[in-house]
Amino acid sequence: MQGLRILLVEDHELVRAGMSELLCKLSNVSEISEASNGREALRLVERLQPDLVFMDIAMPDMNGLEATARMRKLYPHIQIIMLSMYATEEYVLQALRAGAAGYLLKDSGKVELELAIRAVTQGQTYLSPTVATHVAEYMRRVEQATSDLPVSEQLTPRQREILQLIAEGRSTQEIAQTLIISVKTVETHRAQLMQRLGIFDVAGLVRYAIRTGIVIDAS
Repeated sequence: MQGLRILLVEDHELVRAGMSELLCKLSNVSEISEASNGREALRLVERLQPDLVFMDIAMPDMNGLEATARMRKLYPHIQIIMLSMYATEEYVLQALRAGAAGYLLKDSGKVELELAIRAVTQGQTYLSPTVATHVAEYMRRVEQATSDLPVSEQLTPRQREILQLIAEGRSTQEIAQTLIISVKTVETHRAQLMQRLGIFDVAGLVRYAIRTGIVIDAS
């Protein structure tokens, strides 16, 4: 972390001045350059080749997300920390997808600034604590929504197809001929199907298929 060259990209002069003052107090920072929008940042990055970029997310002319995506494509070795007032998961996920290595709230102090710099320069991802909480909650909701799906809806289309044929009484050879695949492939799909459902006998598979409406009980 010695002698870091930093580019600060922020369209509000007062915010930029405050951030620059904080950065100047860090012993491992040797040079600070400034840009007021994403387009200007791209021109400066080409000339200055900084180690780290602090990028505002909302700017005129070219926003931080677009600038980050272009910068990461052209200069993948440069680490970018997104600056924002917003802690919502939508902004954070957009920033990470664009290639940002960190997401720092603008009201962060010197200690957190140092933590963020240390993390991203060591190849890690840094999220402000409030941001991390929002993202964790979002991931929990996504996981819960997925786990709430009926198991049959979590099966692949091919697994459901093979389950139906098994429940209809087709042999492995008949299933292979019907789907125009090898017997070995059918056996692999059946093994994966049983593992997913936690059912390891044909009779159990038939009962499950009837219970979930994959096949109709004709008895």
